[in-house]
Amino acid sequence: MSNDVQHDQPASPSVAATLEVGDGKKIVAYSINPNMNMELVPASQERTWMDATRMRFAYRCLPLLIANQHGWWILNNHKFKAMWDGTDGPESIRIKYAKGAKEPFSALSHFGHGVLTFSLPYLFRTPPGYNMVVRGPSNMPKDGIAALDGIVETDWNVATFTMNWLFTRSHYPVIFEAGEPICMIYPVKRGEVEQFDGEIRPIADAPDVEEAYTNWSQSRNRFNEQLHVPDSEEARQGWQKEYFQGAMGSAKNESHQTRLNVRKFQQK
Repeated sequence: MSNDVQHDQPASPSVAATLEVGDGKKIVAYSINPNMNMELVPASQERTWMDATRMRFAYRCLPLLIANQHGWWILNNHKFKAMWDGTDGPESIRIKYAKGAKEPFSALSHFGHGVLTFSLPYLFRTPPGYNMVVRGPSNMPKDGIAALDGIVETDWNVATFTMNWLFTRSHYPVIFEAGEPICMIYPVKRGEVEQFDGEIRPIADAPDVEEAYTNWSQSRNRFNEQLHVPDSEEARQGWQKEYFQGAMGSAKNESHQTRLNVRKFQQK
């Protein structure tokens, strides 16, 4: 099978957007193909699968919520269906756009081996010493295909990067909707993870931490035991909110976050 459409488009250089970040940091997105019309927006807190959980209980998980918002999305410009035939060649992926869709298109088969590639219409520039994490939207699984992560040195590189997804099964049609996030980006300081030393210790080495953990664990067990007792205080509460509120026993954090304020890219 072969691709249904021609994807390669001439680049049209112009400055798209600049983002002012705290502490004087700035990310610039240079638009190299504005006709591709792929929006760049702050990532949303909401997820369809989280909406569908009983009483939306998934939104009680603060780590999920923070990860959901941690960056910006690049949105798909045209609805299309893609299917991989299980072979290794670039021609093994068939891409069919919805009726009425007009070029330029973003999705293509370039690498083979079931890798679907999105050509992105931006060249990013981050502050000196900062890379860009390039990945799929956090906590947004997609049946039949998985997003691949990358980290790019965007403070000096003059080449664009692509967003890639790997089919997880063959002969299964995967649909990407118009406006669906196909890429998530956020900056990370280069080399920072390599500056950390890790240690594994018995918790008894830190008596204050052990005591706090033991108190929390016992409280958690008591809460879960009473949760299903009708008319109990725990049943009325429904869930423990300590971490969400940034206070667990004597442990408190003044810089605790329950929502991120990721700024919009400003058109220049």
